[in-house]
Amino acid sequence: MATGTMGYETCAMATFLSLLLVSSLTLSAAQMSPASLTGSAGPYTVRIACGSSVETYDPNGYVWQKDWGFTGGSSAPLTFPNPKAPQIITLRYFSKFDGPENCYNITVPTGRYLIRLFFAFGEQDNAGREPQFDVSIEGTLVHNMDSGWSKERENFQDSLAFVSDGAATICFHSSGHGNPVVASIEVLQILDDAYKIADQESRSYIWKTMKRVSAGARKSGFGSDFLADPWGGDRYWESDNSLFLPGSIVQSISTVQNISNAAVTPNIYPMDIFQSATTTDPMQSLSYILPVDNNRLYSIWIYLAEISPFVVRPRDRVFDVLVNEEKIFSEVDIIAQAHRPFKALILNATVMVDDASSLELTFNPLFGPVAVNAFEIYELVPIEAPTLKTDMWAMQLLKQSLRLPATYGWNGDPCVPLAHIWFGVDCRFNNSATSWFIDGLYLDAQGVRGVLGEEIGLLSGLQILNISHNTLQGSIPQSMGNLSSLVVLDLSYNQLNSSIPVNLGNLPHLRKLFLNDNQLSGEVPSSLGASALRGAIRKYIYIYLSLSLSLSLSDFFCEIQITI
Repeated sequence: MATGTMGYETCAMATFLSLLLVSSLTLSAAQMSPASLTGSAGPYTVRIACGSSVETYDPNGYVWQKDWGFTGGSSAPLTFPNPKAPQIITLRYFSKFDGPENCYNITVPTGRYLIRLFFAFGEQDNAGREPQFDVSIEGTLVHNMDSGWSKERENFQDSLAFVSDGAATICFHSSGHGNPVVASIEVLQILDDAYKIADQESRSYIWKTMKRVSAGARKSGFGSDFLADPWGGDRYWESDNSLFLPGSIVQSISTVQNISNAAVTPNIYPMDIFQSATTTDPMQSLSYILPVDNNRLYSIWIYLAEISPFVVRPRDRVFDVLVNEEKIFSEVDIIAQAHRPFKALILNATVMVDDASSLELTFNPLFGPVAVNAFEIYELVPIEAPTLKTDMWAMQLLKQSLRLPATYGWNGDPCVPLAHIWFGVDCRFNNSATSWFIDGLYLDAQGVRGVLGEEIGLLSGLQILNISHNTLQGSIPQSMGNLSSLVVLDLSYNQLNSSIPVNLGNLPHLRKLFLNDNQLSGEVPSSLGASALRGAIRKYIYIYLSLSLSLSLSDFFCEIQITI
């Protein structure tokens, strides 16, 4: 099904809170652009040369900051030129020693942003072999860098996202096929209400750019190449020279005359995209085809202006617009709808692609030849619900206190994207809170050598905690008495000392408790004998390094299994 709207409708999109659960550098950095049509000082922008230790400038005069905000990884030489910033000579890559997920946490004000990533690889980072990996933005899986991605002429991806938590979090997830890489990152603010769509909540999606085309243009270029308003996000517009179906007979037309309504808020397009067009012979259709994933929602934006000197009145040029043979706009008459030549007309449709593996955008003539100036196609990627804030903070603190090996990763959101849940973590969805929570931690025999901090008590939904066969030190946190959902607790074979917290016996769902082979002292709390669980308390006393654990309970059987 498809729905269509015409004109300048605007939207804002929000994404869920995504915290970077690491101790990372989160410097605030902004490049304020010159004053623009909005009348403000300009958008907030961040441009990072990944792997670089120095600040550089591109041919348009933009500042590219030295690398910051990352959780790990290494720098390597960039062997493939960056078309946006040819002065960049480095990239950042993340090896298996950095863990399966690594992130950039880039401090920005609340707002909507175009986030553009440039990818390349080389000998030092991947032995000259193309890596495969995934990229998430604000916890939502957006880009799949599958086999063959490096064959594209321009190896960059961009998307639109709303950031509301103070930092744009961009994570790179290993798939086991090479080391994830990134050469540059741009986070460019656009207006919050840009790209409004009818009957859809725009903030529920990450807008992944599938194709952005300036039809009839002699060459591709960025908004800054066209001296476009900086609030337009410096979007990249690709010429359609190589996009036509075999056998297509097309012509390019252009004008130097100004196009009215091109650069008005909130979307703010460069005038250049309206000053050229691709046209056909009379009664010949024009089609563009691009591969897509099925069962996805796509937002299609079509940009038109009548620039031909031979089309001067209504009904001189009329055509239908179809997606996969389904009509989304009928009898488009640019002059009639824009009210005159050389005035921008914007059409927008939201389309579900069900079974097809490609999206075919077709312009069918009714009167005169077809002409199209530009178009954009976005995949609307549903925002993945985040992990509960308290659980995220707890996991951040646990990573530090447990001194987990770097190979764990544990960066980004613990539970999302769902395809890349943290190692050793189980999650469950809370429907009422529309968030995920941690219900299992399985860290047994993983080289954990720190202490179990009081932050463990923040994981209110935790049911299973297994950190056995490690070298945990310190005491058992008193806050564990807050884990009212806990069913299994296994802290055996560590170096824990002090006594067993009395409030462990108050946990209503506790079924199994393993504390053996530690250095505990004192008495087993009598409250543990009151739990209505199956099993028998062992009456033996173990001696560890002159510290004894005494069991001051008389002979009886209770319904809890405790190993000490």
